Amino acid sequence: MGLLTQLLTLPLAPVRGTVWVLDQVLLTAEREYYDPAPVREELAALEQQLLDGSIGPEEFDSREDELLDRLEWLEAQRQRLRTDS
Repeated sequence: MGLLTQLLTLPLAPVRGTVWVLDQVLLTAEREYYDPAPVREELAALEQQLLDGSIGPEEFDSREDELLDRLEWLEAQRQRLRTDS
């Protein structure tokens, strides 16, 4: 950029800085939202419930399928975030 362009766009610098900060906050929030760790913890707890006998095999299979679908979706979203960054 030339000196004249920098001088003319100087009043916009705070706006550009604010937009950058908001982009970073949004990116961090998306990474946390798409974090697969809670789903993995839920899968482990579900398996423990099966081993304890507090749920039956049918309920385990049903809930496990839901959690695995969610985990697959989260991994796809995280991959999309990596390619967008």
